[in-house]
Amino acid sequence: MAAINIGVIGAGRIGNIHAQNLVTRIPNAQVRAIADINLVAAERVGTQFGVQMITADHHELLNDALIDAVVICSATATHTQMIMDSAAAGKHIFCEKPIDFDLARIDQALRAVEEAKVKLQIGFNRRFDPGFRRVRQMIADGKIGDPHILRITSRDPEPPPLDYVKASGGIFLDMTIHDFDMARYLIGSEVTQVYTAGAVLVDAKIGELGDLDTALITLHFENGVIGAIDNSRKAVYGYDQRIEVFGSQGLLSAGNETPDRHVYSNTDGVHGPLPLYFFLERYTESYVAELQSFVDSVVNDTTPEVTGIDGRIPVVIGLAARRSYDEKRPVRLDEIELTN
Repeated sequence: MAAINIGVIGAGRIGNIHAQNLVTRIPNAQVRAIADINLVAAERVGTQFGVQMITADHHELLNDALIDAVVICSATATHTQMIMDSAAAGKHIFCEKPIDFDLARIDQALRAVEEAKVKLQIGFNRRFDPGFRRVRQMIADGKIGDPHILRITSRDPEPPPLDYVKASGGIFLDMTIHDFDMARYLIGSEVTQVYTAGAVLVDAKIGELGDLDTALITLHFENGVIGAIDNSRKAVYGYDQRIEVFGSQGLLSAGNETPDRHVYSNTDGVHGPLPLYFFLERYTESYVAELQSFVDSVVNDTTPEVTGIDGRIPVVIGLAARRSYDEKRPVRLDEIELTN
């Protein structure tokens, strides 16, 4: 199988994970370069994995004719510029979510990708979780008939640092955006309207920054399905990630992953292990699978499984969810399109 040369832009936590997976788990990929404005971070990751080019300037990476594709793991505020620069250099692109918080900038980046005729995959890794993926396939195969009700639970073990909250775009564009993508993926239909109830129940300082830490969002889909997503920034028992789809002929669900499957029963009750603590542990295999999918799409010249449009639509839903909370009413997605 042909191998491609990849440059990683951004050497933070997720950049480190992607670099490691590309080097150790993706046989038809080679990491040729690491770029980060923090050269120390780039050197740390690059040295660890024996990368040939280590630079603080992503343009140096993009100017390397031997690099076929880039994996963008830099700060969200840089994503659209990195996408446009990479497209102009003729590189295929994998970019972490979200593309941007602004729809006009997203559209500018997507036009650049289309004009350059390069591939773009967005990093919604939960689509590649084996349990969630199996549920989606069984829905598509008609195993539960017509879907009627969707439920998604997504709760973090701890709220993020306040400095992160300030730049995150808010809970709906940072945390719930994964759930918005998962809703579309599972149901196979577009969301038309959302209604949001939200609160600050975990950390008052998050509220002082204008954000929420607790939310319940109802979704209406084109095909008639009704959905509900509940979020919390703090679940004391671990990283809580569950889905359920109820249909005319049955029910499908996928629950939390745990370190092992033991069950201990005694006079005090029936006990088991807590869920895996955070996303890096919970979604280890999905991070590998999404990158393998991207590399395969480049090697085989096929459409990426998560396109730029798939990256745009959850941002629209997130903006609608925030407007619904602010205005205390249901908001249709076409309202967001008309005002942006």
